[in-house]
Amino acid sequence: MTAPDNRSAEALDRPPQAGKPLRCREPAIATVQVDDDNVRVTRWDFPPGSETGWHRHGMAYVVVPVNDGEMLLELPGGQTASAQIKAGVAYARAAGVEHNVVNAGATAFSFVETELKHLIG
Repeated sequence: MTAPDNRSAEALDRPPQAGKPLRCREPAIATVQVDDDNVRVTRWDFPPGSETGWHRHGMAYVVVPVNDGEMLLELPGGQTASAQIKAGVAYARAAGVEHNVVNAGATAFSFVETELKHLIG
């Protein structure tokens, strides 16, 4: 017997991603481009509806969008916020920011995030 998602009968007794957080959305794709003593640079690619997953930034960071996009930010305490990002228009945040970033638009978007290792929070 298999489940609709092709898991075997034995696997039906286990969560689909045992040991990993349950996700309701497709994960965004993170590609680390540089990771040295000073910075970590990650490109994030967001298909429509995808998310980063809940996280806390341990370092100050700068984001540069590759293209325009519409973000939904899920915040502590169940709050949400919307943000429009524009290609090439950077923004910076301090260490300690907690959120889940979701692509709320109908098209994919990407950004490059640079974490500053000497500004640890």
